Amino acid sequence: MRGRLGVIDYGAGNLGSVRNAFETLGQKVEFVKDPETLRFYDKVLLPGVGAFGEVRAEVRKHGFDEAIFEYARSGRYLLGICLGMQLLFEKSYEFGEHAGLGLLQGEIVRFTNAPRIPHMGWNSCFFTDSGAHHPLLKNLPNGAFLYFVHSYHAKIAKDSSKSSGESSSVLAACDYGERFPAIVGKDNILGIQPHPEKSHKAGLQILDNFLAL
Repeated sequence: MRGRLGVIDYGAGNLGSVRNAFETLGQKVEFVKDPETLRFYDKVLLPGVGAFGEVRAEVRKHGFDEAIFEYARSGRYLLGICLGMQLLFEKSYEFGEHAGLGLLQGEIVRFTNAPRIPHMGWNSCFFTDSGAHHPLLKNLPNGAFLYFVHSYHAKIAKDSSKSSGESSSVLAACDYGERFPAIVGKDNILGIQPHPEKSHKAGLQILDNFLAL
């Protein structure tokens, strides 16, 4: 199912490249500036670039908090990209401590063992137990290279019941001095740390899969 796609526009974010990627897939993109209209979309995307605290403040200032919560409760799919993914978590420690949207359990922390910061460029993403058969990763090769630009990453409690030890909300992980969640999902709430709109064929496949959910 494709339907109507809304991209939240709170005055910041990588909107141009996101629109171009979806248009390459034949999907019309509508930028949503009025939170009251968010409920009219079949799928919603939350983009983001910059510092967590500043972007979080903009989302709140533009009145999107309750609209996003309502949308999440509706069961329709919400996808966060890069900083948009980080905003889905409970809190971030980027330049202080900031509350996130709390739609996913976990927090955003700075790399501690990375060879250099930011983590910028192409890196492999490997499926976890939960991601191996997840429809968001359909037709994506395990170990696919995606494009990253970030200094902070999600930290999610481990799950000893899983053979990989990863939480069930981690669909794919990446190694950069330390292992971190690259693609996450819990029910209808999805997030991807790398930029799919800048990740060529593999990134377009993920976006196409999102449209098909």
